[in-house]
Amino acid sequence: MKVLLINGSPHRDGNTFTALSEAAKALEAQGTVTEIAWIGNRPVRGCIACGSCRVKGNGICRFDDDICNEMIGKMNESDGLIVGSPTYYGQPTGQIISLIQRMLFAGADVQNKPAAAVVVCRRGGATAAMQALQMPFQMMNMPIVTSQYWNIAYGRVPGQAAEDTEGMQTMRTLGNNMAWMLKSLHRKEAPEREPWQPMHFIR
Repeated sequence: MKVLLINGSPHRDGNTFTALSEAAKALEAQGTVTEIAWIGNRPVRGCIACGSCRVKGNGICRFDDDICNEMIGKMNESDGLIVGSPTYYGQPTGQIISLIQRMLFAGADVQNKPAAAVVVCRRGGATAAMQALQMPFQMMNMPIVTSQYWNIAYGRVPGQAAEDTEGMQTMRTLGNNMAWMLKSLHRKEAPEREPWQPMHFIR
């Protein structure tokens, strides 16, 4: 089993990395392979809903000048996903939101793969940021992995989140729960689903 952890912070080794690393250590201790992938500090394009990825049916975004297609490839080879972001103005970073939307719209292999969001903040806004990150997972039949509290760690300067003892415990619990869910799901077939019936309330 492998879990992809995406670091959506513009700072490679900041508090988001600290939080994700704690979850990754717990996963590794349970025998799960992990990869923490940093999206970098360069711009990530937003989805323009051109549909090229769906017309071609290859799950690849037509824009190949940023990190998106590389992350789609990593996701396709993974069994679970944890996405992390700092909290800016009560929201995740624009780069990570753009990345997730393009990955999912392009058709990354995410169905039935457990997912979770991790956020860090100096003081407030983290619950709103976490909700924004997790909402796409619920639309994609991705089981949400829980922990003992919301997946939040607090810190301002790089590495300070490591001093948040409850936050770090929450990350370890998240990692352990992810490993347990992966093992449980691996032994069972995914539920049979009805064909999608979109309804726009316009007739």
